[in-house]
Amino acid sequence: MYINDISDLNATIQEAIQLKKNPFQFANLGKHKTIVLLFFNSSLRTRLSTEKAAKNLGMNVMILNINDAWNLEFEDGTIMSMSTSEHVKEAAQVISQYADMIAIRSFPTLKDKAKDESELVLKSFLKYSSVPIINMESATAHPLQALTDAITIEELKDKSRPKVVLSWAPHPKALPQAVANSFIKIMQFSDVDLSITHPKGYELNPEIVKHTPVHYNQEQALKNADFVYVKNWSSYTNYGQVLVEDKNWMLSKEKLGAAKFMHCLPVRRNVVVEDTVLDSDHSVVIEQANNRTYAAQVVLKQLLESM
Repeated sequence: MYINDISDLNATIQEAIQLKKNPFQFANLGKHKTIVLLFFNSSLRTRLSTEKAAKNLGMNVMILNINDAWNLEFEDGTIMSMSTSEHVKEAAQVISQYADMIAIRSFPTLKDKAKDESELVLKSFLKYSSVPIINMESATAHPLQALTDAITIEELKDKSRPKVVLSWAPHPKALPQAVANSFIKIMQFSDVDLSITHPKGYELNPEIVKHTPVHYNQEQALKNADFVYVKNWSSYTNYGQVLVEDKNWMLSKEKLGAAKFMHCLPVRRNVVVEDTVLDSDHSVVIEQANNRTYAAQVVLKQLLESM
């Protein structure tokens, strides 16, 4: 599941908002259906919200921290004499016998751009599974988070076409571009005035950014914004590298102004954003986190209805 898999974004957002009003109205839709959640990486919101969404629809949920089972092999023709114990060819087919859907979370290496962009883990399961695959964040995309963000903006906007700014922020670790990529994509499908601001060197994939305006002056970019989405990402050109750690890009109350503050969480206080922003009435990060359930639930509902 990617952003492009959502056939009617506006209708899906409205459906999610209606689900939020009565989460259990389709509690029998998933009866006797099972979803397996596979986590190659850690998760808090994605794990809990997806499980809750499935249970709201009456589904059975099985969760596996996949590396606690054994390391899977994804390369074809490999001699499995090292650390991997099972090939995805068998694993995907076996799990498909236990599940009606499989949801997968697998982060990038941030070392090999070509390999990360090939989405080896996700596409291997797509190739060898016989049930639908849901992306709970992959090397390059986080569509459930992006749908969450679109739902949140739709609920909270006070004008028909709000100004939305995606701003880079400093972080001590090299982070993926997945959240930023999917946020840009879904906003490009939405009726918003979208722009991006980041230091030079942090340009994202041009095939994703396309004609979205990019500004290198954060304070100017944030003027008169209605929503400010703050997120760190490592360099795409100098892949996976942290080029600058300019603390001046941390979001402050003064730079935010009257806008609403958004972040996917977890967030590092007083590194990415000041306490005075996170603890203010302008912060909508808790509302965002709540909407994770309904973003996942509307996707699961649509899949169940197509079975």
